[in-house]
Amino acid sequence: MARLAGKVALITGGASGIGEATVRLFVEEGAAVVIADIQDDRGRKLAAELGKRTAYVHADVSREADVSAAIAETVTRFGRLDCLFNNAGYGGVLGAIEEISVAGFDETLGVLLRGVFLGMKHAAPVMKRQASGSIISTASVAGLRTGNGPHVYSAAKAAVIHLTRSVAMELGESGVRVNCICPGGIATPIFGKGLGMSPEQADTTIPLMKGVLEHLQPIQRPGEPLDIAQAALWLASDESSFVNGHALVVDGGLIGGRLWSEVKQRRAMLRAALGLDAQ
Repeated sequence: MARLAGKVALITGGASGIGEATVRLFVEEGAAVVIADIQDDRGRKLAAELGKRTAYVHADVSREADVSAAIAETVTRFGRLDCLFNNAGYGGVLGAIEEISVAGFDETLGVLLRGVFLGMKHAAPVMKRQASGSIISTASVAGLRTGNGPHVYSAAKAAVIHLTRSVAMELGESGVRVNCICPGGIATPIFGKGLGMSPEQADTTIPLMKGVLEHLQPIQRPGEPLDIAQAALWLASDESSFVNGHALVVDGGLIGGRLWSEVKQRRAMLRAALGLDAQ
């Protein structure tokens, strides 16, 4: 099935994790894809593996010139831009609020928020000329509920969600849809990288992370990059042509509240503490 036949996509952070899974799925579904990343070796290798409908460009999404050039290269190479997936990201600066440096704050927002803004800014005129297009950004459940990510990461993702809604109201009138995806616990190298590991070292942490993540939500398995890629596929396809300004949560129920098993356990503990089971 070729749900993206004839479409052209640019995917940032496309060399690994969610981005790589999305690149592979989009190509499988018929799209021509430009991979944008700062992991040059991985990006070039992936593009070479997937063939002539795939290309790689180096792009640091915090730099306007890089984002502008990536979009221009996509249009030059494939003639149009039907989908931009603002996916590049990382965990950002860590620590208690009094420990966070201004430099770390600025760097984190540069990738997680400015990168999304720049993608929207430079994709908009291309898509408006076409009177069509889908802009998708990776947000997070951390932008919807506290306790699911570091302070600055969470704030940036909340801003991505609201920027998505705001820009959707503008570009929707030109036939361009703007949506975002809010992943839950997805087993990707982001956790290892956040601990200072190299990309190669971070890859080795994925099996361990799956064991940690599988019990966090009602659906008792870890989230996989393909789960997010499939959501992006739907938002990029014509199947979602009436969806605009939406934050699509893909988290196995993580932010729904406490697990029912935990509620039952707490209730049993309360009954025991009150001596109700002894009566």
